[in-house]
Amino acid sequence: MIYSGKDAVVLGLGHSGEAAALLLREEGARVTICESRDDAELREKAARLGGLGIAVRFGPEADSDPSRYDICVLSPGIDPAVPLVQNVVRKGIPIIGELELAFEECPCPVVAITGSNGKTTTTELTTAMLIGSGMRAAASGNIGLPFATMVRRSEVLDVMVLEVSSFQLESTRVFRPHVAVWLNLSPNHLDRYRDMDEYREAKLRIFRRQTEEDFAVVNARESLPVLAARRITFSAVAEEADFTLRDQVIHYQGEPVLDQAAIRLQGLHNAENLMAALGVGVALGADLDRMAAAVTDYHAPVHRCEFVREREGVRWINDSKATNLDALEKALLSQDRPLVLIAGGKDKGFGFETIAPLIRERVRLVILIGEMKERIHQAWACAGLEIQTAESLEEAVTLSAAAVRPGETVLFSPGTSSFDMFRNYGERGTAFKNLVNTLPLKVSPIISENEPKIPSI
Repeated sequence: MIYSGKDAVVLGLGHSGEAAALLLREEGARVTICESRDDAELREKAARLGGLGIAVRFGPEADSDPSRYDICVLSPGIDPAVPLVQNVVRKGIPIIGELELAFEECPCPVVAITGSNGKTTTTELTTAMLIGSGMRAAASGNIGLPFATMVRRSEVLDVMVLEVSSFQLESTRVFRPHVAVWLNLSPNHLDRYRDMDEYREAKLRIFRRQTEEDFAVVNARESLPVLAARRITFSAVAEEADFTLRDQVIHYQGEPVLDQAAIRLQGLHNAENLMAALGVGVALGADLDRMAAAVTDYHAPVHRCEFVREREGVRWINDSKATNLDALEKALLSQDRPLVLIAGGKDKGFGFETIAPLIRERVRLVILIGEMKERIHQAWACAGLEIQTAESLEEAVTLSAAAVRPGETVLFSPGTSSFDMFRNYGERGTAFKNLVNTLPLKVSPIISENEPKIPSI
């Protein structure tokens, strides 16, 4: 009971903030939550928490709270530069994140998975495959329930598998996963970080407290500093790695382990996600054959290249989870038909120029939405693409339905985050699916002017 009898403040009343406050209260801390926003939904949540002895302050009162606390828990979605956080910084109150708070209470080994793309899939795969090998495992962090909620189950687990973001890692001091997984790094969150170097340094904190007793499962193509942990490497394209891919078969140190053609996850990016999960198994001493068998019926997470429907020869794919260019690129490469692409969203500080050649190669029509639509239009205009803009996702779906041709795919892969129009990528993806499933998608064949027209009878 590290914080029993302590005065604690939690910044943010989202899922992780609420979970952190409840954990602190169960430990016997006196807990206050400070939240800059103020709306009816939050007030309702605050009333429930008040019944448990947790005080909540909103708006300007929260931003200028004069109280002094022994510890502050910062929710990962809050930028440290905002007044809510700076008010705590000025008072010299120690700040940790919900990730660190829960880690201090977790008796079982922790696997932490980070990367610009593939975190959710790899976290789900790792958990399912470890369970299939006979281990008691559960997933939390950025996936499902917050770590501060799931940590209550950790005493009966063999391993806790965490999806962790750069935001969560920023405030870590003692966080030490027994197995740290580094999938990849590509431009992302440059609206929060000054540059790629700062973003990279935040993610590298996943290895900071590891020792030679721990493991680092890392992409062999990534340039990483010297690590204290023992490395297990993987790559779907490089030959010098512990896990490699040959003819769609994943090998471990030259021996075949998993035939990717026999399962539902296809593409090089999914091969590397599978390799990373298998690498965790090696680190934990799991049976690789049982892990491979456990993935047979696995389905990719919702909102990640998720098939929505096919009607009149047109496929509709929901890839709302593509919140950066690397994810968009992987989505484009995974499709085998001509594309109508719906893209755009919040301005996260990076440009879309680098992906223009691939867009020109794969996409017939682009429909842009959100805060970035004009910037993306300028970036791709020189590629000679047909580009339209829409004021809403509903309008974009309507335009797509009118323009798409039989044999094509409508791919909703924004390439940036959702916060300009939606609360999160899940809400955005669900909205897309609802629109697709309710529109009367009447698609007429395109008749060339040179083709003979059949007269009506």
